[in-house]
Amino acid sequence: MMATIYLVEDEEHLNALLKKYLEREGYKVVSFLTGESALQHIQDLPELWILDIMLPDIDGYQLIKAIKERNPQTPVIFMSARNQELDRVVGLELGSDDYLSKPFLPRELIIRTNKLVQRLYKSKEGPAGVMQLEGYLVDQKQRMVLDDGQEIVLTNKEFSLLLYFMENSNTVVTREQILDRVWGDNYFGSDRVVDDTIRRLRKKLTKVSIETVYGFGYKLADK
Repeated sequence: MMATIYLVEDEEHLNALLKKYLEREGYKVVSFLTGESALQHIQDLPELWILDIMLPDIDGYQLIKAIKERNPQTPVIFMSARNQELDRVVGLELGSDDYLSKPFLPRELIIRTNKLVQRLYKSKEGPAGVMQLEGYLVDQKQRMVLDDGQEIVLTNKEFSLLLYFMENSNTVVTREQILDRVWGDNYFGSDRVVDDTIRRLRKKLTKVSIETVYGFGYKLADK
């Protein structure tokens, strides 16, 4: 699954450079030049925020507070050219996961980003069993899906099917494979139950792309 990164850096050239490096690494990057413009997208729930502390309007400290209020588990990397030790300590106190002192090589940011994303999102699962999918929060332990804080009610089979698709993201699976994994060996009904359940999932989770591969099966595709 492609991780989405929100990058906040007011220096336009550096912003474009870091965005290019991150995109070359395979990330989907949305960049902002001001803290205020980034603040308007706190609800989006990207997999990672990369924040410059010094911004022309509101600073990175205010942004991380808003991010953590929205979802305490969202990771943040801080960047700063100010008092390095003070910024590092304050950043850690506010919940940042890593810190880079300016100036730094873009490759260093890539290395730290890769390690953080791999540690927190390996197998698409974040801390405490909470996964992110196209803006939705999928809580595996509570077996619930949240969209902007509101629960989307799924049946047990709908949730199990969603998890199976997430485990096999961008892989085509057949009806038989789905029946075996989600319904089990003791199910003896029609395989059309798979189509009906997928139809309901598409209706409830409109931001998720479950593609039909005609003559074979289905695939959960990254957008």
